[in-house]
Amino acid sequence: MGTGINKLICGNWKMHHDHLQAVSTLQALSLRLQAANLSKVEVVVHPPFVDLRSCQTVIEDRHIPVLLGAQNCHSEDSGAYTGEVSPAMLARLAVSYVIVGHSERRRLFHESDADIAAKVPAVLRYGMTPIVCVGEDEQERDAGRTMERLESQVSISLSKVKKVGIPSVVFAYEPLWAIGSGNPATTEDALVARDTIARAVARASRGVAVEKGSGTRVLYGGSVVPENAADFVKKGGMDGLLVGGASLSPESFAAIVEAVAAVS
Repeated sequence: MGTGINKLICGNWKMHHDHLQAVSTLQALSLRLQAANLSKVEVVVHPPFVDLRSCQTVIEDRHIPVLLGAQNCHSEDSGAYTGEVSPAMLARLAVSYVIVGHSERRRLFHESDADIAAKVPAVLRYGMTPIVCVGEDEQERDAGRTMERLESQVSISLSKVKKVGIPSVVFAYEPLWAIGSGNPATTEDALVARDTIARAVARASRGVAVEKGSGTRVLYGGSVVPENAADFVKKGGMDGLLVGGASLSPESFAAIVEAVAAVS
């Protein structure tokens, strides 16, 4: 969407790294991040819930130049929801970004569009930024329903958000057929998705003035590696990346940050 603000690179560690491994990974990453690149790129790591406090402590104590993100949250502030984590709890841990509706949450844990719609305003309410994941599966793609699916997901995810809060929501395009496959979408796919998401957001936020240099950011996620990272930003028009497996290695994640900074 060409917001003019720094590109956003998020590393989703999924269910990897215990708290000791998480701290070690953060320390190794900090040694590889260059100040010149960080002036152009905002870097976020999303460790498992049990690692958040350890990561918060090492980031603050060692002044590591990354932000802390979470992989999910509940829509309620508290209650009888065994095994869940509330946005209020995440905010107390200095979490800045929360992934909402990741494809694995939708597919493996049966989260619905309505579930995602309830979580987005909950994250915003605590001053954090939701990263809403949207994307089509292989059948929808083959049937030519990519744009229809993206428009529906964006519209529903914003249905409970006040219009003034819509520009604060980040979207991540995750084509389900590309995730973990080693076969990422093309930059042409990314352009179509970005434009589709942009139109859906514009319809939802109609009438809201957006300051120059601000606005919704759209990321790409799905088999991102250092070799294709720059293309998704430069040719695909994306405002950043949601990185999975490649973010587990400090070397590869730092290389992705460097590649994106070089074209930003």
